[in-house]
Amino acid sequence: MPTVTPSNPAVDSARISLRTSPEAKALIERAAALMGTTVSSFMLQNAYEAASRLVAQQETLVLSDRDRDAFLEALAHPAQPTQALIDLMHLRV
Repeated sequence: MPTVTPSNPAVDSARISLRTSPEAKALIERAAALMGTTVSSFMLQNAYEAASRLVAQQETLVLSDRDRDAFLEALAHPAQPTQALIDLMHLRV
């Protein structure tokens, strides 16, 4: 798991601020203490991991074997352009 703590915080850092309820703050502080880390480090690591998962889910396309084969076939043997497509491309001057 990559660390998200900058190697030199004095040179390479950015601030994120947020407000929360006292209950949420207390729970986060408790969790950070259980992990033996600071609240900032705990929140940064967990937010970074969640963001990485979300971005990966949005940027990854998973195809069934059938769909993969159809996609590869279309790449290997592209269809000839239709007259409508040719006409459309001529409009793009």
